[in-house]
Amino acid sequence: MKAVVTGGAGFIGSHLCDHLIAHGHQVVALDDLSTGSEANLAQLRGNPAFTLVRGSILDAGLVGDLVSRCDTVFHLAAAVGVHTIVDDPLRSLRTNLHGTENVVEAAAAHGARFLIASTSEVYGKNDADGLTEDADRVYGSPLKSRWSYAAAKGLDELVAYVHSVHTGLPCVITRFFNIVGPRQTGRYGMVVPRFVDQALAGEPITVYGSGDQRRCFGSVFDVVPAAVRLLDTPEAHRRAVNLGGTEEVTIRELADRVVALTGSSSEIRYVSYEDAYGAGYEDMRRRMPDITLAHRLTGFRPRRRLDDIIASIVQHRRTAAAPRAAVA
Repeated sequence: MKAVVTGGAGFIGSHLCDHLIAHGHQVVALDDLSTGSEANLAQLRGNPAFTLVRGSILDAGLVGDLVSRCDTVFHLAAAVGVHTIVDDPLRSLRTNLHGTENVVEAAAAHGARFLIASTSEVYGKNDADGLTEDADRVYGSPLKSRWSYAAAKGLDELVAYVHSVHTGLPCVITRFFNIVGPRQTGRYGMVVPRFVDQALAGEPITVYGSGDQRRCFGSVFDVVPAAVRLLDTPEAHRRAVNLGGTEEVTIRELADRVVALTGSSSEIRYVSYEDAYGAGYEDMRRRMPDITLAHRLTGFRPRRRLDDIIASIVQHRRTAAAPRAAVA
C-alpha cells in the first residue's frame, strides 16, 4: 500500500511506520513535531520508501495533497496526554476535532480507506469488568476540561463512521487502552515511562491519588500489527474495536514492579490529584478492555506480559542514555 500516517513521529505512529515499511509498503508520515520527535524515525532516515513531512493536520490543503497520492490513511495525530488536555483544552479540541475532520474528508474525497485511532477515554468513568465496544460512556461535567479529550474522540469516531457509511469506503476505529513501549515519553503524563524515568534517576516515584486505580497496559508491538490487520479485515469495517492488554494491575503495584525491575532505591510518594492537575480533576477507578471482538476478527491476543513491557522501556531508556554518559 501507499499510506499516510498522521502523527507518524509520535510513539505509536513511529512504530506503525516501522511495521509498514518492514512489510514492503510506502509511507508518508505527517507530523508537526509538537509531541512527536524526528528521533523516533531515525531508523527510517534515508529509506526511499519513507518520507517525513513536517506539517499540521489543521492544514487542510496539505492533508488533501498527501492523501491524494496514497490509498490508505492511518490517522493517529492528536493532542494527547493529560497535561496537554488540562493545560490547553481549546487548542486540544481544535486539533482533535478539526484535524480529524480534515483527514477524514480528504480520505473520502480521494477514495482512500482509513483507520482512526481512538481511545479507551471514550468510556469515561464506566468501570465495568471488561468494557465491550457497545458499553455506555459515562462522562463527568462537560465544563471540566478533563473530559474534553474523551468528548472530542467520541465525535471523531462518529465523523469517521458517518463518512464511511456515506462513501462506502472501508474504515476502522481502534480504541487503544494504555498502549506503552519504547519511545513513549512520560512528559505528557504517561504513567509507565514516567515511573521508569523516575526510578532510573533515583527520584521518588510519584503516584497520583491513592494508587488503588486499576489499569491494563498493552504493548505497542502487539497492538500495531493488530490495527493493520483490522483494516485488512472487511468484517471490521465501520466498527470500533478495543485493542490493549488484559493483565490488570493497580498503579501502586505498577510502581512496585518498576522499582523491582530497575533495581532502584526510589521511594514511592503519593501526590493528590489536585496537586498534580489542579482542582476538580477526576479519575477512573478501573479501566479494563474486553478484547473478544479483536480476537474474533483477527486472532489478536496480547503476547507480552507487563513485566516484559516495562523491561523493554527500561532497556530503551538505558540504551539511549549510554552514549551521553560515555561522552560525559
